[in-house]
Amino acid sequence: MPYLPVTDQDQREMLEEIGISSVADLFHDVPEQHRFPDLKLPKAVSEMEVLEELYGMALKNSSTGCFATFLGAGAYNHFVPSAIPYLASRGEFLTAYTPYQPEVSQGTLQAIFEYQSMVAEMTGMQVVNASHYDGATSMAEAAIMAVNVSNGKRRKVVVAPSVHPQYRQVLRTYLPGKQVTITGDENLQASLDDLKAMLDKDTACLVIQNPTFFGDWLQVSGLAEAVHQAGALLVVVATPVISLGLFTPPGEYGADIVVAEGQPLGAGLNFGGPYLGIFATREQFIRKMPGRLVGETTDTEGR
Repeated sequence: MPYLPVTDQDQREMLEEIGISSVADLFHDVPEQHRFPDLKLPKAVSEMEVLEELYGMALKNSSTGCFATFLGAGAYNHFVPSAIPYLASRGEFLTAYTPYQPEVSQGTLQAIFEYQSMVAEMTGMQVVNASHYDGATSMAEAAIMAVNVSNGKRRKVVVAPSVHPQYRQVLRTYLPGKQVTITGDENLQASLDDLKAMLDKDTACLVIQNPTFFGDWLQVSGLAEAVHQAGALLVVVATPVISLGLFTPPGEYGADIVVAEGQPLGAGLNFGGPYLGIFATREQFIRKMPGRLVGETTDTEGR
């Protein structure tokens, strides 16, 4: 529909409808001395002049585009080829956000399916959701899922001290209301053998990060077997996720749930978020997995 301006008559009728005589009466709750301040704005300038001034101000700051930064603890500025934003904005992919009506959001469904397939290959897992808010959220959801897999009978989460400290904080923020015991990282020198010694019949999962927050690669031979023998699940935080291009996928050494931060795949820093919480697991746990999943299924007649 074309834009129809509001006429003076329209305005008068609207004011009468709500029982006031002027627009100023809408602000009677604001102290009188603050209602219509003189903003003392400079004279109007063109868009080009405004951008030039803002750019000059921005140059006074140090940015991640000009310098290497080590403050992100996992969130860094990554090069993104110019073709990527162009391809991502094509109509084949850029459709409705909510993929519940496939006839109007086929692009979203296709993009999610391709993402899930790529992450499944990277992690060595069978099913991937799309997705969680960030890596820390994914790790907390993995712990909750591990408790749910045991039907709530196991309520102990053992977490390695070499897991990202912010992830461990989010874990404790998520879980206190569920009466879950979180332990293992009290001793910052605890080894994998120390953590395995803490596994018992109440343990829902063991959470490790590999590579660790400090950049070490853990020797995980036999770890999954020890965890499974105790009846628990092995959760692996594969942050940074791009490390999976070099190292053995967690699925190949027995992980039951793999989580990671997807920001290194090319997402912007965005002042701290939102990012991409990667979450992958084994097909046997698909009914316990949180989040949405795009895939194919069949009915009772095999259609």
